[in-house]
Amino acid sequence: MIINDLPEDERPREKLARLGAGALSDAELLAIFLRVGVVGESAIEVGQRLMRTYGSLSQLSRLNIKELVKEHGIGPAKAAQLGASFEIASRVAKESLTSTSLSKPRLIYNAMAPQLRHQSVESLHVMLTDTQLNHIRTFCISQGTVNQTVCHPRDILHPAIQHQAYGFVLIHNHPSGNPSPSYADDSMTKNVIKAAEIMQIRFVDHIIIGQSIDGRDPYYSYRESSDIFNG
Repeated sequence: MIINDLPEDERPREKLARLGAGALSDAELLAIFLRVGVVGESAIEVGQRLMRTYGSLSQLSRLNIKELVKEHGIGPAKAAQLGASFEIASRVAKESLTSTSLSKPRLIYNAMAPQLRHQSVESLHVMLTDTQLNHIRTFCISQGTVNQTVCHPRDILHPAIQHQAYGFVLIHNHPSGNPSPSYADDSMTKNVIKAAEIMQIRFVDHIIIGQSIDGRDPYYSYRESSDIFNG
């Protein structure tokens, strides 16, 4: 079954043209990429199955091309299209960071979550700020394993020193979805606090990005929640 076999008011492309992309469900957006379904499933039903399996577009976007191809109804061409669409979304999010306020944890989370919450390994980023705590530039400092990224304070402070930034935000993701800090996170934060004080650069916050599960916040802010930052 192809999308054109559906009643006109149920076709995702026509619905998008009539009501806008925001009116489409996640499954309908996927169906536009898939175009055709498989035996026994329309493209929309394939999209619905993917949403049931992975729970969200964020989780689906964590799959690499080889993993996407294993899903029934997604061949190499469709997998490549989906992978490209997720990367475009990530790059758009990066471009929108210019002059974004980083004064509050939620604002920092909103700025970086589209890039980091879908990643399957930890990555550590430094976001530089001006005196008004507006975003200047972002640097990826390191990428680690599934559950750990290791970085020395000198590597974290180097971009801030090089670009003469007033302050910086440290931010990384937890692929598990649980944003609670680990012992290694606490240790790194303590060391960076000491180094920033010596260099007289404002350490605005350290944010860990996870996912909203069981009603909890999808991020952890050291400045808001930890005695390490406020001690």
